[in-house]
Amino acid sequence: MAGRTGCEVAFDAGTRAVYTTDASNYRHDPVGVALPRSADEVAEVVAACHETGVPVIVRGGGTSVAGNACGPAMVIDTSRFLTGVRDLDPEARTVRVAPGTVLDDLQAVAAPHGLRFGPDPSTHSRCTIGGMIGNNACGSHSVAWGRTADNVTSLDVLLADGTTMTVGPTSPSEVDRRAALPGTEGRVYRELRELVTENLALLRTERPRWSRRVSGYALEHLLPENGFDLAKALVGSEGTCVTVLDATLRLTEMPAHRVLAVLGFADDIAAADAVPAILPSAPLTVEGVDAELLALLPEGHGRDLPPGGAWLFVEFDGHDPAEAFRRAEALAAELGGVTTGHRVLTDPDARRALWRIREEGAGLATRRADGAEAWPGWEDAAVPPERLGGYLRGLKELMGRHGLRSTVYGHYGEGCLHMRLDFDLLSGAGIAAFRVFMEEAADLVAAHGGSLSGEHGDGQARSELLPRMYPPEGLALFRRFKAIFDPAGVLNPGVLVDPRPLDADLRPRRAPLELEDVTALGYPADHGSFGEALRRCVGVGKCRDTSGAGVMCPSYRVTREEKHSTRGRARLLAEMVGGEVITDGWRSAEVRDALDLCLSCKGCLSDCPVDVDMATYKSEFFHQHYRRRIRPAAHYSMGWLPLWLRASAVAPRRINSLLRRSAIARLVKRIGGIAPERELPAFAATPFTAARADLRAAPESLPDKGSQGIVLWPDSFNNYLTPDVLHAAAEVLTAAGYHVVLPEEGVCCGLTWVSTGQLDLARRVLRRTVSVLRPYLDAGYRVAGLEPSCTALFRGDLGHLLPGDPVAASLASRTATFAELIDEAGVPLGDLDVDALAQVHCHQHAVLGFGADERALASAGVRGSTVDSGCCGLAGNFGFERGHYEVSVACAEDRLLPALREIPAETLVVSDGFSCRTQIASQTDRRALHLAQVLRRALHR
Repeated sequence: MAGRTGCEVAFDAGTRAVYTTDASNYRHDPVGVALPRSADEVAEVVAACHETGVPVIVRGGGTSVAGNACGPAMVIDTSRFLTGVRDLDPEARTVRVAPGTVLDDLQAVAAPHGLRFGPDPSTHSRCTIGGMIGNNACGSHSVAWGRTADNVTSLDVLLADGTTMTVGPTSPSEVDRRAALPGTEGRVYRELRELVTENLALLRTERPRWSRRVSGYALEHLLPENGFDLAKALVGSEGTCVTVLDATLRLTEMPAHRVLAVLGFADDIAAADAVPAILPSAPLTVEGVDAELLALLPEGHGRDLPPGGAWLFVEFDGHDPAEAFRRAEALAAELGGVTTGHRVLTDPDARRALWRIREEGAGLATRRADGAEAWPGWEDAAVPPERLGGYLRGLKELMGRHGLRSTVYGHYGEGCLHMRLDFDLLSGAGIAAFRVFMEEAADLVAAHGGSLSGEHGDGQARSELLPRMYPPEGLALFRRFKAIFDPAGVLNPGVLVDPRPLDADLRPRRAPLELEDVTALGYPADHGSFGEALRRCVGVGKCRDTSGAGVMCPSYRVTREEKHSTRGRARLLAEMVGGEVITDGWRSAEVRDALDLCLSCKGCLSDCPVDVDMATYKSEFFHQHYRRRIRPAAHYSMGWLPLWLRASAVAPRRINSLLRRSAIARLVKRIGGIAPERELPAFAATPFTAARADLRAAPESLPDKGSQGIVLWPDSFNNYLTPDVLHAAAEVLTAAGYHVVLPEEGVCCGLTWVSTGQLDLARRVLRRTVSVLRPYLDAGYRVAGLEPSCTALFRGDLGHLLPGDPVAASLASRTATFAELIDEAGVPLGDLDVDALAQVHCHQHAVLGFGADERALASAGVRGSTVDSGCCGLAGNFGFERGHYEVSVACAEDRLLPALREIPAETLVVSDGFSCRTQIASQTDRRALHLAQVLRRALHR
């Protein structure tokens, strides 16, 4: 096939492994993957598949939850290249877009015109317009702005046999004209006309007008009174009938002003019961979350919520803020007898914070507060809003009988609830129970006049259940409709028509014992299981967000290749565990190559809703992959960096002089696997530990200083390369009233061995370090970290490397950042009266937080702003390794370097990370300061 089309097509195991699943419970080994750059290339691939009888699945962001974007087929990924917003007409409020266009990208183009696309699913930062058309996506504002079907004007579509058509509303005369055409288009319109004419009564009675009835095909749009709108009828067909090549959409005027009324209720059922009383007030949205979802968030989230066990977010608009506020308060007063309290939020930041809780529900709910795994499947059913309370009561009773638990959240205003249930999908008995529950839940929703799907589509999850919702004659119409477009059945087979079993092809699986038994890390949050840790990634794809805030995922933001997303790497590791597509286990070259561009930034640990920690998984894989094998040269040069730095202290000036000679520098880089473009760092003339030997304190001589006793952590980077940072820290901490000491013996956190996967050595180093620090910890001393990556290792990865070690646990709890100690103690600082731009180290973002740093800067009279830079791109050894330079610099160019170019020369640049400061120095003419150096300046004002 690759030779028959100019499209980029791949059949290798690594590429197929990345596309084995979507965000659902299902997995299939695809035939291959195509990445078309144009509609012509899509047509070429579909034609080749049609001729050879190979099934076709077209997908966008791969965020489908029902299993409608994966299968044993040629997968056509439109999200990589088939993108673009074209022909936006502000007067007509229409826009034409390519199917792979991400929704947020469309919104960004429409916003300057005061317009937006109405449907807004929670995956808006990575879902594509084609995927939204495939599922008839709705989102949180569908109460006001409708479903995708309500906002599609026309579609350019491709049939399996290569026929292209433009479809939309069609007058009777136009239907007749097209029916008279020769070829496939004429046949399609003739057969559609016959289908409608012969089944008018059934079409008018079987599909009620209630908008969230998404399951099955939307044939009611073909009725004469509905304009024979073939575009709307194809929306929600899940790629089983046509392939969308282009879409013309209707845009909505953005509200002038908004407020958010947050209503508290005793529980989710009480919230559901209140919905019918809310809808007459014409809100923009009525969304709900429950207390169990809130319990999955870090402490402090949801502080703007009123008391209650469940909450409804009801948004109102107005011509001015006062009108919007009055509408919200009027509703709250009307419902005062049934709510547990309310708040009306006008501040945009406060509103965004609450919307983030709702939007991340799909990921958050996959792990319950007690660590139990939860899964989709019954995550999208909907009933008419007036029946929502009764349905939820019945569902809770059914869940109780089956011993299942779930958070509840979603689109209360349209009767569509999302949830993840703690099904056991890892055992035969559990899977059998899963089937029984799904069948009984389908009967329950049908009894309430509802729909198996409210917006996610049926896919493999629910297509088998459609007979419980539709009569046989309705299902026969569905089969007839599909056959009109796809008589050979090559487009997304097994979905909607002739469905695959809902309990087949399930993705969750245990890692084999021979793999689990050799893993080196502890995985304390996953019951010690590497396989369970990998199952954290359920495919919601937040790591594919290339425009939003946060760190995740730097290399994906550069390459835009799925295998370089956190999700793609997790898929490869999961397939390695499964052993079907990736068959050589820990020795897999495909997994190694995908992880090679992982910066170990840990952004996923904080930015992924379910705390996928790819940096840890990478360390585990590299440890296993290179066990008893020769490693890359960089693992010896930079992995063992603390030892080389210690050796450099013998004659640092002489070594610096030698390394300034270009021939020697080139030789060192070649031997060490270091990028030739990188400048080697200069060693300090005197390490901090040598210059301040007076701070070394034997454990037995420690004075009783209580919480004021501080062990200043002499990390290798600052100690041997930038000791002024440690000098500044010692001075400021002393001025703050702390008793500062250094460990009597040399210590190391083992970071460089961890990042290169040399875990046996890292553990040995850490055991020694913990032993050295134990007397200080026993004496009540805390450890002050200056380098964020070292500090974060103590607070995080230490639990993986020394699980169950009480001294290691004590070290983790008693390690503080420099900023936290200053924030706690306070220090008399002068007013620097300067502006500053702060670059947050990625490990600090992920593990430590930056709030204390911002407060410390403010106390010194520094007017700070923080770069939303993600990772600087150097990321410890990553940016120094041969072959990584271009990606490393591109990561910095994503946000950091443009931000630095925009600030005046007198603006301070603040960054605690040695890597960040090094990258800034190498790519700009700026020199960044550590917070300790800034506060030392303020100390002397």
